[in-house]
Amino acid sequence: MPMIDLDTVRAYRAEPAGTPRGGIVLIHEIWGLVPHIVDVADRFAAEGYVVLAPDLLSDIGVTPELGADLHALVSDPDEAVRTAAQPRLREALAPMRAPEYAGRAVEQLRTAVDELAAEPGVDGRIAVVGFCFGGSYSFALAAADDRVRAAVPFYGTAPSPDAIASISCPVLAIYGAHDPALIDALPDVRSQMAAAGVDFTDHVYPDAAHAFFNDTGSRYRAADAADAWARTIAFLAERLG
Repeated sequence: MPMIDLDTVRAYRAEPAGTPRGGIVLIHEIWGLVPHIVDVADRFAAEGYVVLAPDLLSDIGVTPELGADLHALVSDPDEAVRTAAQPRLREALAPMRAPEYAGRAVEQLRTAVDELAAEPGVDGRIAVVGFCFGGSYSFALAAADDRVRAAVPFYGTAPSPDAIASISCPVLAIYGAHDPALIDALPDVRSQMAAAGVDFTDHVYPDAAHAFFNDTGSRYRAADAADAWARTIAFLAERLG
């Protein structure tokens, strides 16, 4: 697949057929830059966007191959297989919890913004979209870089109120109702966004759970994923112009 080297990270690059409608930083789930995310990048490119999907996990050992293997194990219909995979999963993801990891990841994402900002035809029309881990980092990038003009976090954890106050772009946040930690926190997120003056919209799918958009996982819901995709495309078209 067409990978490029940015200053601080490698990224998958997908290009539109004609003049770009804008640029998207696409942030993967905790499984890394697996084929599902490459497919999503290609789908956005087909809609007219230059897409960069940085690989934020290979440098801590979670390669796409390992991520795909771990995802398959935790999605296995056999509970015993899922349970047996948990120690391996915790070990693989432990470096993400290091104090310095989050700051480094945001800087890597800002490198992708740098690349898109210099892309002919993008003209500053830059958005971020992410899923799970990537949803959380979509919020974080929007707070850290005012060049981001639209953010679409799928089932991501919102940042602290101080970081929320730094978000200057509109946000469309997408959730499944059967995702207790995020849904329990959502009223406070709405209040904090309103207090900070952020243009924040959320959409909750009543029958969906975490990761419902991932068509390679056990929680995939085709109708909800299709609706979420349509909402995302409409939001980006409206907000990026």
